[in-house]
Formats: sequence, structure tokens, C-alpha cells
Amino acid sequence: MSNPSIVLNEDGTSSSTQPLPIEKQTDQSNNLDLALIGNCAFGALIDKKSNIKWCCIPRFDADPIFCSLVRKTNDIGFYDVVIENFAFSEQSYVKNTAILTTKLYNNSGGYVEIIDFAPRFNMFGRPYRPSMLIRIIKPVGSCRIKVRLRPTFGYGWGSPEKTRGTNHIRYLLPSMVMRLTTNAPISYIVDEVLFEIDETLYFVFMADESLRESLSEMTTTYLDKTIEYWHEYTKSLAIPIEWQTQVLRACITVKLCQFEESGAIIASITTSIPESATKEGYDLRFCWIRDTAYIIHTFNKLGNTKMMEDFLTYLSNIVAGSQENGGFLQPVYGISLETKLYEKSMYRLAGYRGLGPVKIGTRDYKLVQNDVYGHLILSSIQMFFDQRLQKPGDINLFKRLEGLGIQAYTNYNKPDSGPYGDGCVEDGKIFTYSSVMCWAGCDRLSKIANALKLADRSIFWKEAAEKIKHEIMENCVNKEHNCFTTFWGGNSVDPYLLTLADCGFSAYEDEIFKNTVQKIETTLRKGNYIMDIHAANPNNAKVAQTIMFLITIAKLGRKQEAREMFENILNDCTSLGLISQDINLETKEIWGNFPKTTAMVSIIAAALNLSNSWDSQI
Repeated sequence: MSNPSIVLNEDGTSSSTQPLPIEKQTDQSNNLDLALIGNCAFGALIDKKSNIKWCCIPRFDADPIFCSLVRKTNDIGFYDVVIENFAFSEQSYVKNTAILTTKLYNNSGGYVEIIDFAPRFNMFGRPYRPSMLIRIIKPVGSCRIKVRLRPTFGYGWGSPEKTRGTNHIRYLLPSMVMRLTTNAPISYIVDEVLFEIDETLYFVFMADESLRESLSEMTTTYLDKTIEYWHEYTKSLAIPIEWQTQVLRACITVKLCQFEESGAIIASITTSIPESATKEGYDLRFCWIRDTAYIIHTFNKLGNTKMMEDFLTYLSNIVAGSQENGGFLQPVYGISLETKLYEKSMYRLAGYRGLGPVKIGTRDYKLVQNDVYGHLILSSIQMFFDQRLQKPGDINLFKRLEGLGIQAYTNYNKPDSGPYGDGCVEDGKIFTYSSVMCWAGCDRLSKIANALKLADRSIFWKEAAEKIKHEIMENCVNKEHNCFTTFWGGNSVDPYLLTLADCGFSAYEDEIFKNTVQKIETTLRKGNYIMDIHAANPNNAKVAQTIMFLITIAKLGRKQEAREMFENILNDCTSLGLISQDINLETKEIWGNFPKTTAMVSIIAAALNLSNSWDSQI
């Protein structure tokens, strides 16, 4: 099947060999009701009126060139299009792509259609993902617009100097020079004046290079090739028959959060969007080990081998690097395997809704979290059993994983900061979840050794896993309620205990596990959500943990109820199908860094678990 070829004519009309497929969405009011575009090197967030409010170039963790999302005043750090006598806007994605269209209408019936995308396709047999934002503006009817491009640097510290040429403007940033090339009158862009638009305008904002081809031809070619790339990506996915639109949008979003150069998948595009109005925000533009196994296993079910293999390569590099420290793992790493992620507060930025400061880096890299050993082994096991992978696991990788296993066996009964990262070793609390993940690491090492026909190592790790499990059952089961507990010797529960069945530590039908689910529901469920037990606002709920709960009750025979809970979450997503980590049940506002990768992966996992089969529908 041929890909749609979009031809943008000089009179502003659009002709094509096929119509441009559009996912129509409705408008809704939410400060985080933003669209995400990107090319697996950087991402940009765009609001309903075409304003690019957040973008870090050339990579996710760079100094944001657009940061008005976290500025007190909307004076710099954005890139928008203003239409005279604005009436309303519509926004949608080109179907099954990361290409965004925004229509701005005036009160006389005219409008401009704005197409925004970051080129991503293969060129000369290699991935092509330049530091480039392309914006195409097509007029329909009589319109006057103003284009405002105000990049910044130093986390909102100032505006760059500008120089101008015949068809371009150069922005002199301290770390790089950016260039805007356009067929619009340069003076109109520099002076930000309203002007009548009577032809299609092209804007290419990129690293400082002169274009060697026609602006319109290059832009149209890049658009067609980027559409083709995303269509090929989505066609490769084994999606469920139900909720296809939501699953495909989630798959594209997660792909946009992958730094393809290394394979890393970041936790979120943004920094310092707090989980509630009374809680400080954190920088999530890094890769947390805790998320890895969940992402790997979900994308394995989708058949997304390439993305999974790239991520496994990144994790394999972490495993190799850990050997220099005796197998010790940090909870979080940078997208290029950075280990020192020093946290700083950038007070010159007021923060999202003024809830600053804005932080760069994370202190989490210093935390002790013993569950990470199990998570990384759980992720890596795919490499030993998946025949599709070009770089399968071997005896050398197994030996490196054994170093993580030694750490897991040494620390399963030691205090750590726990799954929320808010505990500390000095508290003396041993988290059940951390202990179980250590068990999972040893258990999987036994299975890997068996596959490699290393009988003695298989027996060794099986006995280690059995010893850990015996102690967990002795210390982490509350005798009165006959359920698992958050801490050794405790009596409280938390949603992370729901993973005990998923990782194989307990059967779903086991009475202790079923009692644990019941207690979590009794103490933490509010309506269709599982509440955030650490939130300062008692009305804040956790998206990913709610989905974890509904998948669990579906496997316990409550599938219809789980489907209703899932539909409720989908209704609470933004108008374009994205979600963050928290939602306030009173205001229905989403909170937390946006979009949240694990929340988007959870949507995929829920659909895969709850959907009827293809055979039952066709």
C-alpha cells in the first residue's frame, strides 16, 4: 500500500494521492493537555493553540530551548502562531503517526492549518533524526497571523542574539547556533508583526546549516518520509482488537520517549511537573531500572522486537559497567549511561504553575534500592530465550548477571529506600517488594543457567531463591489478616505487592495473595482508582498502580469490573490520549511529569490483558 503523498500548493490548498488520515479529537481544558512530537532524540510539547511550550535540543536531558511550560511569565521560551481575532482551535494527530495538526480559526470563518513534526526516517541505511522542528502553515480563507519564535538558554536565563539573512534568522545560543529558514518575510518574523497569509508557509528550525534544496520540496519530502516511518512502525505491532486507537497512541508515545542513539527509555519528557500542588517536582528525563522489566515484557507481547532489542542493548551496557563496582547498581542512569546525575535547582524558573524550583538531575542515583537487581535480571532474561534477537545472551552475559545475583542474595534482607524512594537505610525497614525482586533475580538466574546447560549454577541459584522465599514467607505475611505486608514484620499494604503474582512469587489463586488484593482494595481504592498513599493531596490517585490493580482483579475473575475501570482511565486521559502519573479525582486534572512512560505502557498492558481475542470478533 502506498503512503499518502501530501502536496502543498502555492495557493495554500492541499492535494494528495490519498487524503491525509486524521484522528479527530475534542478539546478539553487542562494545563497538561499537550501534544507530544519528536524523533527519538528530542521531544516537544505543544498546546492547543500551537504553542511549543517545552523542547530540549539536541537531546531529552539538554537545556530546554523552549520552557514556557515552567516559566512564570510567557515572555520567552516558546514558539507559537497567533491568528488575528482568534475564535477556537482544533487539534489532532495524523493517524498512526507523531505528526500533529492544529487548526486556528478566526471569528470570520477563516483558519490556518499548522502541521508540526520532527523528521524521523531512514537515510542511507541509517536512522535520520536531526535536531530539527518543521512547521507548515496553510491558510484557508482570509487570515492574518503573527509568528513568534523566542528560544532561550540557561534554563530560561536569557534570549539569544539574532542575526538575519535573506531567508533565515540565526539564534546564537551559548552551546549551539540554531537557524530558522522560511519563505515568510523575515522582517515579519523578527518584528513579530501581524501579516496576511495567502500562501503556504514553511518554517524549518534546525541546527545552523544552510539548506541545499528547495524549502518546499525538502519539507514535503521529509513529511512524507516521516509519515511512512511511523506507519511502518505501527504496522509492525501486534495490537489487541479492542482499544486500538489508544494502544497505538501509547506505543507511539513510548517510542518517542526512547533515546534511540543508546536505546535508553526515559521516564518522562519533562522535569519538575509536581504530582500535586503541594509537592515538589523532580527531573524524570532519565532511565529508572525499576521500569525496565515492565517495559520489556509489554513490548515483547506487542512483537516490537527492534525497540526491545535496542533497550536490551542499553541495559546490557549497564550490566557490563556494574562489574567495575562489584555488581552494584544505581536505581537510575542517564540516557548515555551517565552515573553522576547531580541535582541542581534552577530558581530562575518559577516552575509549573509557579510550583518551583525547576530541577535538573536527580538525587535518586544515590539511593539504595535493592529491587533493581531483580528488575535488571528480569529484563535481561529475554536475551536468553528470544530467538528473534540478533544479539542473544551468552555465557559471558550470564556471568555478568551473576554479579547482580550476588548483590540480590546479599541484600534481600537489608533495609533500603523502598519502591517509592522515600525510605532510607537508617530507618531499618526491609521492604517486601525489594526482597521479592531479589528472589526473582535469583529465580531467573536458575532458569538462565538451565537454558545454558549449566546444571551446577542452576542448582545454586534455585537454592538461593528458595532460601529467600522461605524467609519472606516467614517475615512478610501478617498472621492476623493472612496477607503480605509492605515491610518485614509490618501490617500495612501498598500497591507494589500486586506484582508478587505477576513475577511468579505467588499464584494469583493463592489465598494469601487474594487477601492482599482485598486489603489493598479496602484501604487504598477510591471509586475507580487506587489512591496515592504518599500524596499530600488525599484526592490524588496513581494511574499506573490503578492499572496494575485492575489487571490483577481481571485475572481473579472480575474482568468486567476491570474493563469499566480501564475505560474510566481512558476517559481521564488528555484529548489526544496521553496521561501523566497522577490524577486529581476532584478536578480531573492530571499531575506529574508529562507524559509518564510507565503510565502509557500500563495502558498498553491493560488493553492486552482485557481485550477480547481477534478470533472472537472476526
